[in-house]
Amino acid sequence: MLPEGLNEANLNKVLDAAITEDIGKGDITSLAVIPKNTQFNGVISAREEMVCAGLPLLELIFHKFSEKISCKLIVDDGINITTGAKLAQLQGPAIDLLSAERTAINLLQHLSGIATLTRRYVDEIDGTGAILLDTRKTVPCLRELAKYATRIGGATNHRMRLDDGVLIKDNHVAVSGGIAEAVKRAKANKLNNIEVECDTLTEVEEALEAGADSILLDNMDAKTCAKAVKIVGGRVPTEASGNINLKTIRGIAETGVNFISVGKLTHSARATNIGLDWNAAS
Repeated sequence: MLPEGLNEANLNKVLDAAITEDIGKGDITSLAVIPKNTQFNGVISAREEMVCAGLPLLELIFHKFSEKISCKLIVDDGINITTGAKLAQLQGPAIDLLSAERTAINLLQHLSGIATLTRRYVDEIDGTGAILLDTRKTVPCLRELAKYATRIGGATNHRMRLDDGVLIKDNHVAVSGGIAEAVKRAKANKLNNIEVECDTLTEVEEALEAGADSILLDNMDAKTCAKAVKIVGGRVPTEASGNINLKTIRGIAETGVNFISVGKLTHSARATNIGLDWNAAS
């Protein structure tokens, strides 16, 4: 069963493309050196501490190569894993299993890296009341999976797509002729929950006067964020974003902002170290 929030049709398109990219016309090495009926018994394990994400996808990937591959998960997504921990036990036709290995491990490492980094950010703001959000800064075609991984890490998804919420950014403001005009046009088109990106405290005041439903405080340091939160006075939700890292996020969270969005969760997460090894004892 797929994790909640993942669309099977979309996922299959991504996996099929990934497999086609990796396998080409076939795994010529495995076909050459492994006898046809050889069975493989192996274990996927963590080679560093991490938060796992993507484990429920492994069976779907391996079954695209052979329904005879058995994939037994040993741990669940979202668990803090120690170095050396076993994640899954695999058994099945060696050629098929090894042909699928790279696609499966690549995806698991990428998603686990996102979940691991996200958990670090969540832990940094624990107790402040601020909610961590992800962004649309994802690898093309992997957004649904990347945002699944941030949820596993403890973040809340922001917009999935451009049709998933209104965010008037600086370029919208520049082209439309100002914050007030941009908000006016959005309302005229019967759009709701209009968020406006503000670079200065003056723009915060303009957005409030124009009737914005929420305010994004862009690239403001903690001191400026605190002033902005005071100006807003709880009338609408506030979101801090831009150049926020693990060293600065706590100070931003303590200003009283409601949300903090961090692009680094998905565009800069380092893949974790995960491996598949032959289990000689099996």
